[in-house]
Formats: sequence, C-alpha cells, structure tokens
Amino acid sequence: MSEAVVGIDIGGTFTKYGIIDKKGNCLFEHSISTTFCDGAEEFVHEFSTVLQAELNKHKAITLVGIGIGAPNGNYYNGTIEFAPNLKWKGIIPLVDLFKKHFNVPVYLTNDANAAAIGEMIFGGAKGMNDFIEITLGTGLGSGIVSNGKLIYGHDGFAGEIGHTIVRYNGRQCGCGRRGCLETYVSATGIKRSVYKLLADSLEPSELRGVSFNDLSADMITKAAKEGDKIALEAFEYTGSLLGQKLADSVAHTSPEAIFLFGGLAKAENLILEPTRRHLEANLLSIYKNKVKVLLSGLKEVNAAVLGAAALAWKEIG
Repeated sequence: MSEAVVGIDIGGTFTKYGIIDKKGNCLFEHSISTTFCDGAEEFVHEFSTVLQAELNKHKAITLVGIGIGAPNGNYYNGTIEFAPNLKWKGIIPLVDLFKKHFNVPVYLTNDANAAAIGEMIFGGAKGMNDFIEITLGTGLGSGIVSNGKLIYGHDGFAGEIGHTIVRYNGRQCGCGRRGCLETYVSATGIKRSVYKLLADSLEPSELRGVSFNDLSADMITKAAKEGDKIALEAFEYTGSLLGQKLADSVAHTSPEAIFLFGGLAKAENLILEPTRRHLEANLLSIYKNKVKVLLSGLKEVNAAVLGAAALAWKEIG
C-alpha cells in the first residue's frame, strides 16, 4: 500500500482535486462545479461522495490526509471567512465539515499560502528559507515564508500584499476599498489598465475592438508579443507597480527570491523584466542585487492542487 493525500483547490467556479503521493506525483485529478450546491455543507457532502468513490477505485492507496486551498481560508481555525468570490457567505467551518466524512487529518489555508508551500516542497523554492510567492490570477494573492515557516500572523490572515494600497483613492476594489495593488496587478487589473490607456491615447491597437468582458490577459499577452504598443505599455505599467510594492515587502522580510505564479505569469519576461527593473530601482541599497524574481517552479498542470497537497504533506511530516 502506498500513502497519498488529496489536494483540493476551491475556486469560485470550479473545485479541482487530485490524489498526490509524497514525491508530488499526481495519481488522479478531476474537477467539479463549486456552484452546483447552494450551501457549503451540501457541497462537502456531495463532493465527499464523489471523492470516496474515486478513492475506492485506487485500492493500493492509503489516504493519510487532506489539504485544502481556498479563498480567505484561515489556517488556524479551519474556516473560510467572508470569501467574496464564493456563494457561501459568512464563516464556513470547512475542516469540520470534511472531518464528518473522512477519518484523516484535514488542513486548510488560503490559495496563495498553499501555492507558497507547494513552491517550497515541490517547486523552485526547495532549500530556501525566505521567499515570497505572488499569485497573479483574477486577483493578487501572496504567501510569505520567513525562516522556513509560512507567516500567518496572530489571526491567520497575514500576507495580503494584494490589499496593500498602491494608489490612494485609486481604483475601486472588490474588498470595498480603493487603490489596492490587485486592482492594478492581476489579470483583471491589466485589463483595466489597457482600457485606461486606450481611452487616453489614439495609438492604433488590435485591442480597441474588444469589449471589456471579452478581453483576457492571454489576449493582452499575445498582442504585446506581436509588438502592440498599448499592450506593451500595460505590461510596463503593471510591472512598475508590482516592483515598487515588492520593494516594500523586501524591506519587511528580506527574501532570497520572489516567485510569480498564475495566469498573468504566463507572460514571462513581459511581466518579469519590468518587475525586476522597478524592484531594483526602489530597493534600499543594502538589498540591491540580492533578490531574485523568478517564475514559479510548480508545474502549470496540477499546480493549485499540488500546493494544497503540499500543505497536507508538510503538516503530516
């Protein structure tokens, strides 16, 4: 019998899950709709039925734990708390709900922290004790590792770099405030930047005929690679703000490296180069030329599930 954990990545639309062994090999992966049930308790019940049926097919595997990455996941309490992009409102005791169906340890953290743990165990941060993981998806998440430990703070919610202010009285954020970094640096943020640039310029661009709802970060990346000036300027602006804000984060924890993970990171040097340049330009002299800015070493396939599984493996030991 071989030991394995289940890694679960809960998103606003889909929940992805997989059976992961201790070496990070994915033995099985699938996804289900997060929204097919109105309540969290009903969702966990139905999901557990599906998962148990799959585990029954893998007789040679012994399940030893479950790791879950979720928006606003609180590691200390095992709860999802007031997640804006989930149908489940308020405080959800997710770990307790899962323990009703599985007699193994269950661990929960937010999705960016799960990615950071995955980076440390299976990705580019192996052997590193101090680094920052930046997840660039619909929003901007972050996981901060210092002295080999993920920083949770006293309440479980430390490390929300995406909700630090980069422009006072700036763009409205889903959190209810204005000027948060993620309103500028994220897949949604770069779309907003493109539309602002298009409005302020007469520069020809293949993006002019695309509606906001149809525009995607992949389309902006493709246009930039083809030399579209508006798209290139959008990446420059995005990278400049990310680099400036990360310079503050470096002063807080002095990391060895900063990893970029998620959909917008697929743009590679289009986002890496301006981020590195503006980071260095804004660093205190004692930090200059010491901090690497790298793409995540996690496999794009299974990456979120792998991060959640890494949480379980790290806790189990």
